[in-house]
Amino acid sequence: MRFRNRVAAGLVTLLLPFAGLVGLASPAEAAPSATASYTKPQDWGTGFEGKWTVKNTGTTTLTSWTVEWDFPSGTSVTSAWDADVTSAGTHWTARNKSWNGTLAPGASVSFGFNGTGSGSPANCKLNGGSCDGTSVPGDAPPSAPGTPTASSVTDTSVKLSWSAATDDKGVKNYDVLRDGAKVATVTTTSYTDTGLTAGTDYSYTVRARDTADQSGPVSGARAVRTTGGTTEPPPTGDKVKLGYFTEWGIYGRNYNVKNLVTSGSAAKITHINYAFGNVTNGRCAIGDSFADYDKAFTADQSVSGVADTWDQPLRGNFNQLRQLKARYPHIKVLWSFGGWTWSGGFGQAAANPAAFARSCHDLVEDPRWADVFDGIDIDWEYPNACGLSCDTSGAAAFKNLMAALRAEFGANYLVTAATTADGSSGGKIDAADYGGAAAYVNWYNVMTYDFFGAWAAQGPTAPHSPLTSYSGIPQAGFTTADAMAKYKAKGVPANKLLIGIGFYGRGWSGVTQDAPGGTATGAAPGTYEQGIEDYKVLKTSCPPTGTIAGTAYAKCGGNWWSYDTPATIATKMNWAKNQGLGGAFFWEFSGDTANGELVNAISNSL
Repeated sequence: MRFRNRVAAGLVTLLLPFAGLVGLASPAEAAPSATASYTKPQDWGTGFEGKWTVKNTGTTTLTSWTVEWDFPSGTSVTSAWDADVTSAGTHWTARNKSWNGTLAPGASVSFGFNGTGSGSPANCKLNGGSCDGTSVPGDAPPSAPGTPTASSVTDTSVKLSWSAATDDKGVKNYDVLRDGAKVATVTTTSYTDTGLTAGTDYSYTVRARDTADQSGPVSGARAVRTTGGTTEPPPTGDKVKLGYFTEWGIYGRNYNVKNLVTSGSAAKITHINYAFGNVTNGRCAIGDSFADYDKAFTADQSVSGVADTWDQPLRGNFNQLRQLKARYPHIKVLWSFGGWTWSGGFGQAAANPAAFARSCHDLVEDPRWADVFDGIDIDWEYPNACGLSCDTSGAAAFKNLMAALRAEFGANYLVTAATTADGSSGGKIDAADYGGAAAYVNWYNVMTYDFFGAWAAQGPTAPHSPLTSYSGIPQAGFTTADAMAKYKAKGVPANKLLIGIGFYGRGWSGVTQDAPGGTATGAAPGTYEQGIEDYKVLKTSCPPTGTIAGTAYAKCGGNWWSYDTPATIATKMNWAKNQGLGGAFFWEFSGDTANGELVNAISNSL
């Protein structure tokens, strides 16, 4: 769900006392103590909003907090904010973010979640201690072991070794995980994994368990490719071929990371933008925790062909992307933040760019999934201009934000941005210092689509992604060529500009004229949204009847659509090469055919 439900509901409160220590206090120390209260601010029948507030009631600073509770069967968390919430069956665990774990005496912090069901929390714990405040929490979990090293790699086996974890009560054993799934538990710091497939990529991590049976964080990941077999060559050439993968695509669209493999697209791209992380309170935040790192995929849905287990340290799309990268090591993954719905938070972020960048780094480099991501992408729609809301942070804000991100992430990390394609005079490109910001980014994903659409319900009909201008175009400057020319004029190098392709069409209804420029009565019907439809549907339901400005259009009955096809994509890719552009990107994978027809056209043409 992209929005939290705000339906009014009665306030139901359950006060749950907590007390405990972050660690064992010496006799001379005052033990930190805390309480936590649970409330249900909203209940809309099919779901509810829950809220926890943790308060430090002691006299010493609390340096971290973990709240645990059980929900009855049928009640669960669907999304959360201001805490990392995970589950093991009906047991739920919420851990502080990097920025809200420290609580001075008397201070408090809250986190919330959306849920389904009607149950209330039970068996609550804070930092491993009893909820009644009468007992001291147990020892801390063990540290992460060292990243495994690989040796003696054969067609079917590999030996793994790692440095030991530490724990105040002692380490009992280690879980060895292959592609996120546990394959063995050992008492030593080495393990030989057998029964593997020749010429196949695997990813290994290790986690420790102490004598209290507490599991620690996973180690860094080690990629291993067994010998033998046939090696599929990565894409050739130096052009970027990037696709957006949406976190919500796993729901109604039923489009999983595995579809990149079955469609053949994974072998033909170089980068993936995972969309979207949220931007709120001036910080980077999780977008959908269930989709991102908690959803359990079945064996037939999984890239590895192995089902997720309830106790593995990372599930969801992040683990599937990890498996994809192990199989296709050439692919780089960036986490994209913002987007149309979540761009409203960038204004506050721009007020303190360093703090924003630090929060993004802490989230993207979280030890649970740090190996998944190779970069960060900022999708601010739009700096110092209007999108879903209007930003007034000033022309320098975008440059300052990108400079802070580059300083925080360093030279070896990918830092990119999705940017406007409004090439009109005084338009959105003119509103911010894109030329100055270019010094800090690897490239811009220029959104050269959605120029025209059925938000202008009466038309005129026009291709939503024109490559060049044409007689009768509704708005001068609304073309790919105009946008790229303006960026170049502002000092952005051509090789830092990527052309954008939409894997969908935009359409009107009530149209009588076949050629562009006709009148309409409203948006054409679409599967998920009025006025928009996937290419995989349009190619057969409304085949092209003509082309204009490098883009196809089609009229079927009273509906008029414009969209890109393999033929028009080839034209655009050739134009991009002649312009010296850095490559192409597209929104988004699930709009393509099952055999990756459009991805193939981009790859072949670049």
